[in-house]
Amino acid sequence: MFFVDTIEIEGLGNRHYLAGGARTAVAVDPPRDIDQVIAAAARRGVHITHVVETHIHNDYVTGGLELARLTGAAYLVPAAAHVSFARVPVHDGDVIEIDDGIAVRALATPGHTPHHTAYVLEESGTPVAAFTGGSLLIGTVGRPDLVEPRLTEHLARAQHASAHRLAAELPDTTSVLPTHGFGSFCSSGQAEGDASTIGQEKTVNAALAQDIDTFVAELLAGLEDVPAYYAHMGPANSAGPDPVDLTAPPRADAEEIAARLAAGEWVVDLRNRVAFADGHVTGSFNFEADGKIATYLAWMIPWGKSITLLAESAQQLAAAQRELVRVGIDRPAAAATGGPADWLRPGEAPASFRRAVFADLAAELRDASHPVILDVRRDSERAGGHIEGSVHIPVHMLHQRIDEVPAGTVWVHCAGGMRAGIAASLLDAAGRDVVAVDDGFDQAAEAGLAVRTNV
Repeated sequence: MFFVDTIEIEGLGNRHYLAGGARTAVAVDPPRDIDQVIAAAARRGVHITHVVETHIHNDYVTGGLELARLTGAAYLVPAAAHVSFARVPVHDGDVIEIDDGIAVRALATPGHTPHHTAYVLEESGTPVAAFTGGSLLIGTVGRPDLVEPRLTEHLARAQHASAHRLAAELPDTTSVLPTHGFGSFCSSGQAEGDASTIGQEKTVNAALAQDIDTFVAELLAGLEDVPAYYAHMGPANSAGPDPVDLTAPPRADAEEIAARLAAGEWVVDLRNRVAFADGHVTGSFNFEADGKIATYLAWMIPWGKSITLLAESAQQLAAAQRELVRVGIDRPAAAATGGPADWLRPGEAPASFRRAVFADLAAELRDASHPVILDVRRDSERAGGHIEGSVHIPVHMLHQRIDEVPAGTVWVHCAGGMRAGIAASLLDAAGRDVVAVDDGFDQAAEAGLAVRTNV
């Protein structure tokens, strides 16, 4: 009897899998912090004999090489992927025995990358699940523009063909188990639902419902900005990532925090946006530990820049470190726990800024005030509706374009509040008078604000 266990990395929007039988198992696309996979195997009482990669990942640093080293497992990587370490090259059609009557069969599914390979889990020769990586996702497909701009259209067409191959060769009852698509920017569209089968995808997935030219045109038209840190993930995975070090960083006192800020380093406050707005170290940035810290911090920080983390507890700090190593931010230069009273030198007062909802902004406008309204959502979100007269700078571009924000008090909003909190902290650190709108965008029109759609 086979099993499949899912290891979900919610912040990055990815899923990783452990599958096997009574004695042995295979790990599929493991995350950097491999202790989770090892723990899953221990709970099952199985030995990991194989580690497989569907592709060289562009959105996170893999733990595959280290997991194979620690467990003695065979490390299987698509043969066409260019890597600098020893591996077992996987070719289309290869069958890998995992346990008695349980095997995985490799299916070449280029599109997300040129070498992408899916793995079909078979029990007694019958397909039961497909680990589709970044090929066929739930309701969508992986984006084809992460490798090389000149290859994007070619890979989009290959993605369509790969989806059709999976649909043609696998029974409708086969579970579709992708790595990406649960909030990952590797997905070309928003995934709908939490689970699927080949049969379900035939009815809802554009790659299977549209002709190739329509599919490619719509896919390419819908692609958005690629997180900047993606440029560093592929090379790290091709070279072979270093083992993870999750030990606590050196402790920083108030003097060191001030010195690091003065040196132009990034000091990142991990507390929630409400606590940060109420009081924080002047010049620090707010990336909530409970938000998509790995995605947005890695996207916005100059790569390789020294970082100091401020957390309310040792547990919050450890969780953030774990999130960050997944995207290659391995060792904070320093860290501190507690609150602003612990991080400020004697005589220094915490900085703060206002928080509001859209009804407050509407009232401000009725009072004949002329605040700057800054929308930090993505292009696709703004296309669905925006506040008339608002300035648009996506949050991931704000650090480089902060001088473009017009003079005056800035009311900054996103879709729900988290990104507005990040943006407000950047503006506050730059000395701007800022109000963070912590509200759902669907409340803007209800508050009486003029919401326009792009045409």
